[in-house]
Amino acid sequence: MGALDKKIAKDLKDSIKNKDGLRTSTLRMLTADIQNLGIEKKSSELDDDQVLKIIAKQVKQHQDSIESFKKGDRQDLVEKETKELEILKSYLPEQLGEKEVEEVVKKVIAQTGASSKSDFGKVIKLSMQEMKGCADGKMVSSIVQKLL
Repeated sequence: MGALDKKIAKDLKDSIKNKDGLRTSTLRMLTADIQNLGIEKKSSELDDDQVLKIIAKQVKQHQDSIESFKKGDRQDLVEKETKELEILKSYLPEQLGEKEVEEVVKKVIAQTGASSKSDFGKVIKLSMQEMKGCADGKMVSSIVQKLL
């Protein structure tokens, strides 16, 4: 069990004791996804990078849900999803700003010698690996498009 797994498990226990329903349900969903990946990988031990990928995936799902609920004029669900999103984001590393992301992308472009749109996938992949969950994929994508 990685350090992040342990922190999530401890926070889940604390939220149950404190009768914090929203935090408890959010962390239970996260724990279930972590356990499912462990079963899929046939390993009871997941490293923090794998757990961060799961959290980032859930963050993306919540962001998509918020957009859908806004379109459907369901403010009650938007508020619930937003609160859950904030809980999940608290487990992600601090997000990089646009300037920092642009610097990383420029460095990756220089390292790979990328020069055209056909190199887009390679640059995105290496940039996201370099930032390890510290940047939003949409922002990285738009910056790579701008620079290539």
